[in-house]
Amino acid sequence: MSKKELTAEQEQLARFAKALGHPIRIAILKMLANQSCCYHGDMSEILPIAKSTLSQHLNELKDAGLIQGTITPPTVQYCIHKENWEKAKELFTAMFKMNILQDSCTVS
Repeated sequence: MSKKELTAEQEQLARFAKALGHPIRIAILKMLANQSCCYHGDMSEILPIAKSTLSQHLNELKDAGLIQGTITPPTVQYCIHKENWEKAKELFTAMFKMNILQDSCTVS
């Protein structure tokens, strides 16, 4: 049996999953989903983390493509990247709809 290369969809799903792997990032996404946009300064007043830590989490979500930011000095405005959010929903839905063989694993 030869090794298979990872697909672009597998790579992208893993990137989305990594970005979603922290509770603060989940809180950020929920906050952004409930409004059209939000400023970094506003989020830093609500979330229980330092501004620099918030910036790191926002960068992780932005690098994964789940959010986008608009810089209007001295502020940065963030919102959900709708196209990539829909892609993430599609990929996660497909993964969780996979059929699992009933006899695939026996744990004693």
